[in-house]
Amino acid sequence: MQLDMTKGKPMPVILRFTFPLMIGNMFQQLYNMADTIIVGRYVGADALAAVGSTGTIMFLITGFSQGITSGFSIRVSQRYGARDTEAVRHSVANGIFLSVLSSLILTILCLLSMKPLLTIMNTPENIFDAAYTYIIAISIGIAANVFYNLFSAYLRAVGNSQIPLFFLIFSACLNVVLDLLFIIGLQMGVAGAAWATNLAQAISAILCGLYIWLRVPDLKPAPRHWRPSRLTSRQQLAAGIPMAFQFAITASGTMIMQSAINLFGSEAVAAFTASGKLMVLLTQGMVAMGQTMATYGGQNYGCGDIKRIKAGVRAALIADSIYSVSMAVLVYFLLRPCLGLFFSGDVDVNALLPWAKTYSYLCIAFYVPLCTIYIFRNIMQGCGYSFLPMMGGVAELLARLVVSIAAMKLLSYPMACAADPAAWVAAAAFTGISYLYVIKKIEREAAEHASARSRTA
Repeated sequence: MQLDMTKGKPMPVILRFTFPLMIGNMFQQLYNMADTIIVGRYVGADALAAVGSTGTIMFLITGFSQGITSGFSIRVSQRYGARDTEAVRHSVANGIFLSVLSSLILTILCLLSMKPLLTIMNTPENIFDAAYTYIIAISIGIAANVFYNLFSAYLRAVGNSQIPLFFLIFSACLNVVLDLLFIIGLQMGVAGAAWATNLAQAISAILCGLYIWLRVPDLKPAPRHWRPSRLTSRQQLAAGIPMAFQFAITASGTMIMQSAINLFGSEAVAAFTASGKLMVLLTQGMVAMGQTMATYGGQNYGCGDIKRIKAGVRAALIADSIYSVSMAVLVYFLLRPCLGLFFSGDVDVNALLPWAKTYSYLCIAFYVPLCTIYIFRNIMQGCGYSFLPMMGGVAELLARLVVSIAAMKLLSYPMACAADPAAWVAAAAFTGISYLYVIKKIEREAAEHASARSRTA
C-alpha cells in the first residue's frame, strides 16, 4: 500500500493519495461532530456552547500535535525518497522518543493553563464550568492524540494513506458508540464526550502502531536504531517545532476570534459552533491536499526532482480550486438542514440561523485563497523549509487579531466573523510569495550542486 510519489503523472498520483486522506480527515472531524451533536441534543444548547467555546483550544492542541509529528516525519519521507532505509528507521525511533517528551510537556502546560485561558477568552459564566470540565479531560488524553498523528504521519511519509483511513473509520464509529454510552447511558455530560474522544484516539494510535510494527518493515526500527541522536533530534525538531508553532500561532488567532464571538452570548456561540463544525468538515479536502503535498514534496525533494515538485503544485492548485468552489455551494445549500442536527426540538433553530449564516456566507466567499495556503505551506515544509510557512501563520495571526479587536471594540458580530477570511487572504498572499522564493532557491542550489559535480568529474 506504499506509494512512490516520485513516479507517474502528478495529478493522478496526488489525487490517489489525497482521497483516502480526505475521507480519513472527515472521519476525524466526526469525533468532534459526534460530541457536539450528541451533547447538543441530549445535554442541551448551553452544553453545546460550552464544548464549542473550547473549539479553538482543541484546535491548538490537535494542531500542535499534528504539526510537531508531521515535522518529525519529514525526514522519514525525504530519506524514503532517497532510498535510505537505515536513516528512515532511525528517524522513526528518534521521533518516538521526541513524541513522548512532547506529550508530557504539552499535557502539563495544558492542565496548568486552562482555567486562566478560558477566563481570558471571555467564556460566558453560565457555560464556564462545563467548558473547563470538557477541555481538562481532553488535555489528559493528549498523548493518544500525539501518537495517532505520529504513526499516521509515518505511514503517509512512505506513501500509505489507506491504513490510517481504515483505523480512523473504526475509531470514529467507536467514538459515536462511546458518546452514546457515556453521555446518555452513564449520564456523564460533557466529560463523557471528552473521554469518548480520548479512548477512541488511543485505540486508533495503538492499532496504527501495531500495523507499522507487523506490516511495514521500512518503518520498523531494529534494536540498533533505538539510540537517540543529537543530529537527528536537531533535524526533526528544526522541522517539527516551526510546524507546531505555525498551528499554535493560527490557534492563538482563532482564540482571539472566539473571544470576540463569546461577547455575543451563548446563543451566538452555539450557532457559530454548529456552523463552524460543518465548515471544518467540508474543508477537509483542502487539509488532505496539504498533507499530500508535504509527502509529495518530501519524496521528490529527496530524489532531487524539482520540475516534478512544480508540476505537482500546479496540479494541486487546479484540483483544490475546483473542490473549494464545490464545497462553497454545498455550505450554501446545506447550512439550514445541518444546523438542525445539533439541537433538540425545544431549541428554536430559526433564531440561531442568522448568526450561522453571517459566519458561513462570509467564509465560503474566500475558500479559494484558503485552499492555496495548505498547498504552498505544506510543499515548502516537505522540502525542509519550515520558517516561512510559520511566518505565514504570523501573517494570519496579525490579520485575525486586528479584525477581532476591531469587532470587540465596535461590538460587531459580522466583523468578528470576518476575522477568518481576513486571515486567509493575508496568509495566502504571504505563502504564495514565499513558495516562489523557496522554489527558486531550491532550483539555484540544485544547479550549483550539478555544476560542482560536473567540475569534479
